[in-house]
Order: sequence, then structure tokens, then C-alpha cells
Amino acid sequence: MKTTPTHYLALLRGINVGGKNIIKMPALKASFEKMGFSNVITYIQSGNVLFSSGEKDKTKLTYHIEQNLSSAFNYKSKVVVVSENQLKNVVQKAPGGFGKNPDEYRYDVVFLKEPLTSKEVMKSVTPKKGVDSVYEGKNVIYFSRLIRKKTQSHLIKIITLPFYQNMTIRNWNTTSKVLELMMGGEN
Repeated sequence: MKTTPTHYLALLRGINVGGKNIIKMPALKASFEKMGFSNVITYIQSGNVLFSSGEKDKTKLTYHIEQNLSSAFNYKSKVVVVSENQLKNVVQKAPGGFGKNPDEYRYDVVFLKEPLTSKEVMKSVTPKKGVDSVYEGKNVIYFSRLIRKKTQSHLIKIITLPFYQNMTIRNWNTTSKVLELMMGGEN
């Protein structure tokens, strides 16, 4: 009996930022295809790769991807792997109004690399009153900040957290777009 492949999103952290870990998207796509994945699509330069795999164990899948990318591109790869169902949940369970006022607010989703949990992260995140709003989701943190006061935002403080290496941030537009792509253009 043949198993139906699962659609996944690999969120690579720390590539093509500040001139470090430069990876061209055609090379990244080829690397995922070489790993045996199908339906590989990259989306923008920040390291968003959609793919299909028969592997159902996300821990094995993540390890396999990180080892191969580290070897192929000579850097210490960290990847958050999200299934299509998980990504649907992230978008559908966003706090009320999240992403609805992009002229006033910047909206980001902080994806967490398991076993890091949103409860653990929420204990360490201190939003700036009147600027930031932070919400706990399942394996994500939703973060919005007032654009006109963005320099006062505490989002930047997230990089000082001891577990920062186990998270990656995508803006709401990217998060919504990759779900749309994953679902074949529907959304």
C-alpha cells in the first residue's frame, strides 16, 4: 500500500541575512530534490521551501534536512518543519484581527523548533506596552507591533533569549502566502 505524501514547509533560519549563509534559491530547490523530496517550491530569499514527502516523522525529517543542508552549503543548518495541517492551524487560529491592519501594524509569526514550546517562550517575552501585542499559539508566537513606534518594540529583544536559535520569524504576508502556495493557490 502506497502512502500519500504529506505537504511540508521547511523554514530555514539564518540564510541570506546580512551577507551570511548565502544560498541561491535554485541551488536550495535542487538540494531538496536531491534529498528525494517532490513538488519542491521555494518562496522568496528568506528560506521558505515547500515540498512533499512520504516521511511522517517530523523529527527524522528535520534531522535529515539539517544534515544535508549543513553539508551541501557549509553552514550549521537549523530548520523548522511545518506540515500543511499545522500551517493551516497557524493561519486559522491567529488572534482576532491579526494581519488585518497592515498600514498601522507589523505582524510576525515566530515559528518554534520542537521541543521548544510557546508556553516556554511566553514566559520570557515582555511586550512594550502601547507598542507590542504578543499571543501564544500552538508551536508559534504571534507578534504585532505599532509601525509608528517600531523602534520601541521589544521584538528585537527576542534575539537575546537563550532559545533564540530554536525559532524563526516570518511576517504575516509570507506565512499566508506559503499556505496559499501549499494548498495549490487556494486560500
